[in-house]
Parts: sequence; structure tokens; C-alpha cells
Amino acid sequence: MATTFTPFPDIGNACPEFTLPAVDGRTYSLKDFSNGKPLVVVFICNHCPYVKAIEDRLITLGSDLKAQGVNVVAICSNDAADHPEDSFENLQKRAKEKNYSFTYLHDESQAVAHKFGAVCTPDYFVYDGSLKLTYRGRLDDSWKDPAKVTKRELYEAVQVLLKNGIVSDDQTASMGCSIKWK
Repeated sequence: MATTFTPFPDIGNACPEFTLPAVDGRTYSLKDFSNGKPLVVVFICNHCPYVKAIEDRLITLGSDLKAQGVNVVAICSNDAADHPEDSFENLQKRAKEKNYSFTYLHDESQAVAHKFGAVCTPDYFVYDGSLKLTYRGRLDDSWKDPAKVTKRELYEAVQVLLKNGIVSDDQTASMGCSIKWK
């Protein structure tokens, strides 16, 4: 398992437009998540050990932020031909099994991952209420062991945005498995 780190973020970039099918049977576009509050977009998949390690914390994040009116969207862009665990049908099964608290989209063409510049799973993007990138760091300070988490960095960044503050650009890169490109 080769580890990939996210690059330094292009703070201020606009959130790319997208229209993708979701595991709930609907199709969503960026406008469906634009409510004037921050937006969290996370690239994940089913098979990655890094995602599996943070999955329950991501579900908690989704619930915590949903209660504050903040949308959390996960996108799987992996090539399912080489990684069958990441097929649309398996994404649906996993989301139902774990009762995901966020919308889970499928980017079969991988075009959306390219637009975002996503490189790994998990890869986190936080946009402000005007849909400008403000955070591309990690979820928290312990990717592997939830018992060692002392700081929920992504959650705290969203809280700053909800108070109309400015998120520090001192962000620690996320790491994970590379996106499995076709």
C-alpha cells in the first residue's frame, strides 16, 4: 500500500461543478448542496485501509455537521474494473450497511476527481458559504487510531467558517491510497 499525500491547497479556488449519481438512486449536482453554509466534499472508496480506519469518524462528522446545516458529500472515483469493491453496487451496499450520514456519489468517469484535483482516499475539501476552498487538510490528528484523536481538524475548520472566521492556511495534508485511475 503506497501512501499518497494531498498537495498544498489552492485556497480560494471555486468548487468545481458536478452532476453524479448517488447510492440513494438520485442524481445530485453542486447546486443541491449550495445553501450558503460550508460544504465538505470527501473522496473515499470502499476498499482503502485509510478510509476504513476513519469511516466511523467520517459518519460522526456527517451527523455532527448535518445538525448544523452543513452538507457533507462523499465521492468514489476509483476504477471498479480493477477494484470491484468500489463498484456502484458495492458502494450502495456499504452505505446502507454503515448507515452513512452523508450523500455518497459515484464518479465512474473520474472526470469529477480530475476537476477537483483529488489524489487519494480520503481526500478532504472544505468550501466556505461562497463555495471557495478554505481547507484541504486531514480529518483529525490520528488517521489510524480513533482513541488517539486529540483534535478534529476538519470539524474545527468548519466551525471557524460557521462563525464567519478565516481558516488558518497552516493545514496538515491528508494521506491515503492513491485514487485508482483507469
